[in-house]
Amino acid sequence: MSSIDSSQELLRIAHALADAAAVHSLRLFRTPLEVIAKADESPVTLADRAAETAMREILAAQRPGDGIYGEEHGAVGVEAAFVWVLDPIDGTRSFITGSPLWGTLIGLLRGGRVELGIVDMPVLGERWVGQAGLGAHRNGRPVRVSACASVEAARIFTTSPDIFGPADWEAFDRLSRRCAMRRFGGDCYSYAQLAGGTIDLVVESGLQPYDYLGPAGLIEAAGGVITDWAGRPLGLDSDGRVVAAATPALHQQALEILNA
Repeated sequence: MSSIDSSQELLRIAHALADAAAVHSLRLFRTPLEVIAKADESPVTLADRAAETAMREILAAQRPGDGIYGEEHGAVGVEAAFVWVLDPIDGTRSFITGSPLWGTLIGLLRGGRVELGIVDMPVLGERWVGQAGLGAHRNGRPVRVSACASVEAARIFTTSPDIFGPADWEAFDRLSRRCAMRRFGGDCYSYAQLAGGTIDLVVESGLQPYDYLGPAGLIEAAGGVITDWAGRPLGLDSDGRVVAAATPALHQQALEILNA
């Protein structure tokens, strides 16, 4: 790996992207906003667009040969060796309703596999970073997933019942009712909680690559397992159904129940 592609340099740029997004998002948080309905009916605000524009400007200046897959401004160069996957404000509904549980998600793919992930929570002042081979950290302090190995002992989260179609909801309901605790809400923060060992399972459906690839880099670096519902690694072409678990044993049990 050349010096320009070193782990330290890539991490520096990832932090710069998160910093730039936070400047724009925090400036507009809990202020009157123009909310626009996108084609998929999800709300988008001026903050989302300004934050992603700032992130893309950094990449254009410092990593012009890399690809970008962003929520607000689309995909370019995704055949490149390095692809940055950007979600400037994950949890836009939380953002526009004044909840602090929204974040900036950054994933870096190399050869199609995620090797760096950030879940940045600007209002909470927490930055969760995972990098392949270097572990996971919250504000510079190491974090690791729990040792939970059974569904019956697991604490499971999902964002909302509304993200599931009827068949997927039936599967989630079947799994979650066997868990020790199930909770709704949290958006991307649930993945950070899993990386930090305070919850054990996150199961979701209907996601896009910018929703799950940043969290995937964090969770894998924290020792967890994250795949689609068939157990396949996540990538740009995944179907949007995600299972994240603290341990391989818990992950396998969750898959078996979801697909029963």
